Amino acid sequence: METESEPYVRLATLRQLHRVVAQLNTARSLADTLQTVVDGIVVGLGYELACVNLVRPDGDLVVAAFAGDPAAEALITGRVGSRSSWERRLTMGENWDGLRFIPHTEGWVLMEDDVPQWHTEGPEPRFEDEWHPEDRLYAPMYASGGELLGVISVDRPRNGRRPGAWGREALQMYAFQAAIAISNARLRANMQRALVRLEREQQALRASEESFRQAFEYAPSGMAIAEMGGDQHGRLLRTNDALCRLLGRPASVLRRYSFSDLVHPEDIGTLLRTSAEGGRAELRLGRRDGTYVWVSLRNSVVADAADGPRFLLTHVEDIEERKRHELQLAHRASHDSLTGLPNSAELRSRLGARLCRRPQSVRATAVEALDAAYEGREAHAGHGDGYEVRSEAGGAGEHGFQPDGPDRFAGSDPFEYAGTLPAQADGPYDHHVHTVAPTTDVDDGTKGLAVLFCDLDGFKSINDRFGHHTGDAVLIEVARRLTTGVRDGDTVARLGGDEFVVLADGLGAADAADLAVRLRSAIIPPIRVDGRAVRVGASFGIGWASCGMSADEVLRSADQRMYIEKRSRSKAHRRAG
Repeated sequence: METESEPYVRLATLRQLHRVVAQLNTARSLADTLQTVVDGIVVGLGYELACVNLVRPDGDLVVAAFAGDPAAEALITGRVGSRSSWERRLTMGENWDGLRFIPHTEGWVLMEDDVPQWHTEGPEPRFEDEWHPEDRLYAPMYASGGELLGVISVDRPRNGRRPGAWGREALQMYAFQAAIAISNARLRANMQRALVRLEREQQALRASEESFRQAFEYAPSGMAIAEMGGDQHGRLLRTNDALCRLLGRPASVLRRYSFSDLVHPEDIGTLLRTSAEGGRAELRLGRRDGTYVWVSLRNSVVADAADGPRFLLTHVEDIEERKRHELQLAHRASHDSLTGLPNSAELRSRLGARLCRRPQSVRATAVEALDAAYEGREAHAGHGDGYEVRSEAGGAGEHGFQPDGPDRFAGSDPFEYAGTLPAQADGPYDHHVHTVAPTTDVDDGTKGLAVLFCDLDGFKSINDRFGHHTGDAVLIEVARRLTTGVRDGDTVARLGGDEFVVLADGLGAADAADLAVRLRSAIIPPIRVDGRAVRVGASFGIGWASCGMSADEVLRSADQRMYIEKRSRSKAHRRAG
């Protein structure tokens, strides 16, 4: 029911609303705008308490500003309520033309949710429109696109009554203007941050360019910039002093080349397979003096501008020392530490690389080749291959076989050291060059891979009489004499102890026998150690490697022949001195 003073109240409220709305647009920051919003409600709209719950980027609402009660402000400012709890509140109670009023008779269910709230107890209302301390009135604020910006929460009207139609309309208008002011404040803040960020980015870009220039020029390792695309793809545009020193060429000369012009011929494939973005490669680059140096290349793509031409930035690290160390480690792993000869594992690897699983005389049908592709070794069973996969029990000695006797190689997988050719390659389309052996000890013109097993005679007595120092010196000299007595492509390996093996390809039976005689004659002469002359003899057994055998079977065959040869001579004749 309107009274005579209602028009005056409306006019006074409108004037006050105009003043507080005008204050909204004078705030200089988002925080000032939010505080101005709640202060305007307390000063101009007649509520004792007001707060703004602002939507955060994650969707939850935080109490961003509070006015009317310092104690309440200290308690709930900065606290967060979940979006789900707020959505629940904005669908409860009574809808007052965009406002949401939840009377205390319904709001008691909200006392335990996570929305920050401040309420005081009070008596039950004495008349219908009296305000209760637990009544809640919310004014949602929306952006122009309908997105929720936040919620204004008010409490304790000064007249003690629920707002009438005009009071509701005034709060709704104020919330609308507050949403505009908050959006504008956010826009100004974003623009200011963008300007500051742009200026900082420009400063950072200038500093980065200078830092890049200094890092490029004064880097301790090589750096290069090359063209990408076009006719001059890969051409070096810029190099630093470290790369010039590494390659022994001035920058003016390097600008005539690309890395493909400088790489070692054997490494050109590695370079071509290296991707531009994030590619890595280890290869050799040519120096001015004609030598090559091992380097590690790391590529990255850089652009001169957002849409400008792209360049290839390559970091060139000298890894010559590391490569040398790696080669030394690999050599140690595959060679005997005392004599420098290939060790047992390396010998078996080299021998196994020449062998496949099928003898040359046995050729598989096309169906068998397909079976082999799917079934591996099991496909060969029952086809008359003349061999079988064995797994015999037997303890291994220090070098993977029994220390004495012809059965020292028993107990290992006969194909453990076989070549890496797949089983399906052993069919009618097999392009593997089979290793064959002479069928008899008489030279019939067949050339094969001879395996000479050498065991020193009288070495143990030297060790016992003169000590391991003398024994080691004897082994080193024997290794030297064996290496000197074979061809460049042959292999001399030490199995361990006083046993050596020679692999000599392309020999006939007579050639192998002659080689054994020459090597024995080279070993027999006295060896001087610390002014003392000592002598050892040597027994040789000649075996032949052929496809269908494993590396162990080949070595076992040569070992057995060596024992036969050793026992065929008297002890006096076995030892040369």
